[in-house]
Amino acid sequence: MARIFLGLEQRRFTGGVAEVEMQASTVKQLIAKLEARFPGIAEQLEGTAVAIDGSIVAHATYEPVPEDAEIHFVPTPSGG
Repeated sequence: MARIFLGLEQRRFTGGVAEVEMQASTVKQLIAKLEARFPGIAEQLEGTAVAIDGSIVAHATYEPVPEDAEIHFVPTPSGG
């Protein structure tokens, strides 16, 4: 199963849980499973980049999730 690490912003939806393990074939499916477990988190994850085993993927919706991957959702910086 993939290990998903959740940042401070995401933990607002998880009751403080910082790490979960889930199996999913794509990032889109992973987000759907996270939403089922932690309602409201999907909207917060929209617009974030995804780091899969240390490689950042900006538009990762259909990116495959390897079996033992480490996944981080990376907020995109704002400002000017």
